[in-house]
Amino acid sequence: MTTKPNPSATVSKKKLSVYQMAVAALMTGLMCILGPLSIPIGAVPISFTNFAVYITVYLLGTKLGSVSYCVYLLIGMAGLPVFSAYSGGIAKLAGPTGGYLIGFILMSVISGLFIDKCHGKPVFSILGMVLGTFIAYLFGTVWFIAEAKCTLWYALTVCVFPFLIGDAVKILIAAKIGPAIRSALNKANLLENL
Repeated sequence: MTTKPNPSATVSKKKLSVYQMAVAALMTGLMCILGPLSIPIGAVPISFTNFAVYITVYLLGTKLGSVSYCVYLLIGMAGLPVFSAYSGGIAKLAGPTGGYLIGFILMSVISGLFIDKCHGKPVFSILGMVLGTFIAYLFGTVWFIAEAKCTLWYALTVCVFPFLIGDAVKILIAAKIGPAIRSALNKANLLENL
């Protein structure tokens, strides 16, 4: 005699707990604080949004980290000034640089998968963040070319090349402090329900 699976048990596994939602909201708040901080260097400013995403996926994993970033995007789309240079709204997301913001969804998923599957081992975590960032660059650059009607070379010189060193530094810092913060929070039993 076979027993049927309990549908309510299956559904409950997919739902986020109140604790998970609260922690995800906390990390979204961090993105809302770091995201607007930017250094203007041209058409595309240096932003700390990707750094916040790296730290978030270190702490929350792929699923919750990606949910946190998507909530951040929705907050920005609603018009709150949480994007770089304290901007917000649909126009920012639909504009020439909006593809990078959308590409960060892919970055959070790819980075998170590497960090989760490799248990935060530095080399693989860095590899995941580099690959995720490359995919975000690729998506955003194609979007920028389509919106700005420019050449690939122009898009790379404006949107990619100026950010390579800064993003490499952010990845290295995240790979260093991400595991340390996670370990400290684990010792305090603050991540046990995630």
